[in-house]
Amino acid sequence: MNIEQLIRKNIACLKPYSCARDEFKGRASVYLDANESPFNEPFNRYPDPMQSELKTLVAKLKNVRESQIMVGNGSDEPIDLIYRIFCEPYSDNVVAFEPTYGMYQVAADINAVEYRKVPLRPDFSLDADRLLAATDEHTKVIFLCSPNNPSGNLMRSSEIEKILRQFQGITVIDEAYIDFADAPSYLTQLDNYPRMIVLQTFSKAWAMASVRCGLAFAAENIIAYFNKVKYPYNVNLLSQHFVLERIKNHQEEKNEWVRKILSERQPLADALRRLPIVETVYPSDANFLLVKVNDANRIYQSLVEQSIITRNRNSVALCGNCLRITVGTAKENKTLLKALKTI
Repeated sequence: MNIEQLIRKNIACLKPYSCARDEFKGRASVYLDANESPFNEPFNRYPDPMQSELKTLVAKLKNVRESQIMVGNGSDEPIDLIYRIFCEPYSDNVVAFEPTYGMYQVAADINAVEYRKVPLRPDFSLDADRLLAATDEHTKVIFLCSPNNPSGNLMRSSEIEKILRQFQGITVIDEAYIDFADAPSYLTQLDNYPRMIVLQTFSKAWAMASVRCGLAFAAENIIAYFNKVKYPYNVNLLSQHFVLERIKNHQEEKNEWVRKILSERQPLADALRRLPIVETVYPSDANFLLVKVNDANRIYQSLVEQSIITRNRNSVALCGNCLRITVGTAKENKTLLKALKTI
């Protein structure tokens, strides 16, 4: 199935918003078209709608082509755009395993698209056959989060690749936590799977959550639809400049931050396992741990009273009595363990 068969008809026919920054880029020195103020440069001007300078740097960083990149306002923007590009409201559906990142379902509900959940195995591993069995002729997208949130584990590549080979719609692989995993990114497979979209972010390993800069990578024809549907100036100038500066000058610092988090992850997991209130600490390929305790609600509330905030996942499928705990600094982890010993 080619991409055009998957696109919503109104999107295929859509005439995108056009701006002079695109039409006359590099060919004009005076812009009097957008009713901007002539004062307070460079902040008086609308930002580059295609984030060209940033994409050039990201392409080198990720070893992909600039035409394979969409820069979004966090990863949530491309998630929402995937629904708007591919899924007819009240008609199409998407499939995802559970538990997983909650915004997939929120975006489905906002866009009036059926969201089908397929439970992971008890060890949080993926059953590709079961996921594929939940699809039908109206399934446009499958979402795969790997490493997964909240379980923290990578999904087996053999299961992911079975879906990539057999599913005729769009397969989205969300790699928000890939920098903390000992596995290659699916970016290396972009040219092999023309219906695959890979999501990444600067929020986690790069420590820029407040900057709101996410990335979608895909074949050029898919990226063209992202650019057609997204709002023209979706990433502001301050964010573009900040991310550019961090990539240019702070890559080793980012790598050191990742090393520090990984050096804290295993000792934290080991220390948690020794606590009487802890039943299981699940293996993690991310910057957090999923921890099963004897009474998640009570322990969560006790930590809140001590000004320590974790994520209570007790009501999430397969996560009964589980807390999701981000790996912090050595000092933060020590504070957490000290508090848990008093509960």
